[in-house]
Amino acid sequence: MKKTMIAASLLLLTPTAFASADTYTIDTEGMHASVNFKVNHLGYSWLTGRFNDFKGHFVFDEDNTANNSVEVTINTNSVDTNHAERDRHIRSDDFLNVKKYSQASFKSTSVTPDGDDEGEYIVKGDLTLHGVTKPVEFEIEQVGAGKDPWGGYRRGFEGELELKAADFGINYDLGPAAATVYLELNLEGIKQ
Repeated sequence: MKKTMIAASLLLLTPTAFASADTYTIDTEGMHASVNFKVNHLGYSWLTGRFNDFKGHFVFDEDNTANNSVEVTINTNSVDTNHAERDRHIRSDDFLNVKKYSQASFKSTSVTPDGDDEGEYIVKGDLTLHGVTKPVEFEIEQVGAGKDPWGGYRRGFEGELELKAADFGINYDLGPAAATVYLELNLEGIKQ
């Protein structure tokens, strides 16, 4: 009897016990993922941009959300607002200071269901930007999941994170309308 219980306990600890936790590599090469941002311009319109170079992965488990996680690393020098002079200014020490802080990153501490809303989750984690790490929280929504035409399996999420640039030591004053930056995440992952 004891041997049977021990064997059963060991089976629970094997990798098959975690079979429903799938790891996905974020598809940046196929341009099926993006990290975009927008900042209010003088209260009249939006300045928009993106980071062209980033990488990451996420783990998704439908049965046990305690296994869910996401990590993203961004090359800050890849900032692109479709205006070369403005991009140089954003890269300068007035804003991102890419020579000193070449990367920004996010690592989740939890991904949990958002109440009764199926496919919606609350993500908590640590965002490092401009050399400062702060805890953040935001909502994501699953866009979809399924087989792709090449025999793989994909899953995608979208979400938006609001942050105050000043909280990360970026104090260049563009007026009160521009104090909040909105990061828009579109993450399509390929199951590994």
